[in-house]
Order: sequence, then C-alpha cells, then structure tokens
Amino acid sequence: MIKNHVLTQEEIRQMETRYRALAAELGSFASLSQGSVMPQPPRAWMWTRKVRGKTVTRGLTAEKAEKMKLAISNQRAMDKIIDEMREITQKLILETPETPQLLAKTKSS
Repeated sequence: MIKNHVLTQEEIRQMETRYRALAAELGSFASLSQGSVMPQPPRAWMWTRKVRGKTVTRGLTAEKAEKMKLAISNQRAMDKIIDEMREITQKLILETPETPQLLAKTKSS
C-alpha cells in the first residue's frame, strides 16, 4: 500500500504564506488578453485568438501590437500564478492531517 504524504505544520504555514503572496500578485496586472501577435510585412501586426473554437484575426498598429503583447504576457503570467495556487490548494486539502476536534465540530453543526 502506498502511504500518502502528510504535511507538517511548517509546510502548511509556508504553503499558506506562498498562496497569500500569489493572490496578492493577481491584482498587479493592468491588462490581460489571450492570443498571439505576429508581424505582417511591411509595418503591420496581426493579433490572432480563438473565439468559440474558431480562429479570429485582427490587424493592429505597431503601438497596439506592443500593448497587446504586454497583455498576452500578463495573461500567461497570471495563468502560471493560478496554476500554482491550484496546486497549493490541492496539496493543502489532500495532505493536511485531519484533526478530531475539527471533525467533531463539523459533525455537530
């Protein structure tokens, strides 16, 4: 039988601290977008993304292309933060020992 890992109190505290730090980072993004930006000769840009399963494309000026690239980069960074938050949540739920006192309070509620 495979024994499940049980988090120590220190590991739990570290994970909770990391989670709060990640949550605080989520509010730092000024713009978000999905898709990709590609150059189109001679001096134009194209933004491509999926909408309801179909690829949609729109032309952009160089200035708007830079803003869109930043928004896409922000989206990818936010996605990584959310993925890490999800992993922490799952570990905390699955690997935190259950305490009889908490269970007793839950059962009588």
